[in-house]
Amino acid sequence: MASTPPPTPVYRTALGQLFQGDCLEVLPGVADESVDLVFADPPFNLGKNYASGINDRLPGQHYLDWSRKWIDACVRVLKPGGSFFLYNLPKWNVALGAYLNERLTFRHWIAIEMTYTLPISGRLYPSHYSLLYYCKGPKPTTFSPDRVPIATCPRCFHELKDYGGYKDKMNPAGVNLSDVWKDISPVRHRKFKRREEANELSIKLLDRIIVMASRPEDVVLDPFGGSGTTYVVAEINRRRWIGMELGPVGQIVTRLAPSNVEIERGYIDDYRREANVLFSADVKVERVRRGFWVPGNIRKGKPRTGNVFPDHQQVELVLNEAQQPYLTGNKRSRKLASKHHEV
Repeated sequence: MASTPPPTPVYRTALGQLFQGDCLEVLPGVADESVDLVFADPPFNLGKNYASGINDRLPGQHYLDWSRKWIDACVRVLKPGGSFFLYNLPKWNVALGAYLNERLTFRHWIAIEMTYTLPISGRLYPSHYSLLYYCKGPKPTTFSPDRVPIATCPRCFHELKDYGGYKDKMNPAGVNLSDVWKDISPVRHRKFKRREEANELSIKLLDRIIVMASRPEDVVLDPFGGSGTTYVVAEINRRRWIGMELGPVGQIVTRLAPSNVEIERGYIDDYRREANVLFSADVKVERVRRGFWVPGNIRKGKPRTGNVFPDHQQVELVLNEAQQPYLTGNKRSRKLASKHHEV
């Protein structure tokens, strides 16, 4: 059990409690192996000014030593089978991943693509953040990732990857989530941004993580509250949560007001409509209008003599007369004999 009684939370909801203070002082009050999911987005040691007054320009070794302390505290409170996510710059996650390898089971290095198009001289342009995913023990208790739509051209609505003659084998709920996430946009618009002095995490990012690695009523812990994104998404998804923030918490409390949570629920509902489908609604409408395949208008055909893949069934579009010119002659044959791609 925890060796230190927890401080009094400064704010509570029916699902969660928010503490104002240093996570290294709050975490000792959290019971051993009582948390299902830890998500941590610590300061990146970039010299930014935070309202908390935290020193965000430590010597590199001091920053890593501090990080190892709070990591150890989070590992202690994580249940067997619980999941641990660490969001940071690749520079720091290389070292911290090596430390975590000795304590937890590595699952994935997830690249969150972020392109700011700023000129940088003397090195490759950095375009992703690192999200480390670990679990406590051999495998996670909960692993239920979203599936994502097929990538399509925003102008012509063709799929960007050729699935050849295997369209009938596509899962109608979408394609497997990879470890490169290109659909998480930076939070810049005033409509979504809750704090001006620092970057803010996307609710889509936290929604994807929380849904993937926890279930309703599970406990989610975030030791660096920031603008409160983790706590709002936990509320919306019916997860219990424990939050900590060293600096002012007024913006978090305001954001957790029931009326504001409902507003953000609408944003997440918008994201959810484009998860676990093969094509988003708008794309599907356009593809049908243009005579392209979608689930429901493909049928299985019998293997043809001389097929370069005789062990697999062909897939043909169900085309009306007006659509037949789309696939004719050699072009049609090439499409029907297209190389299999793993889905």
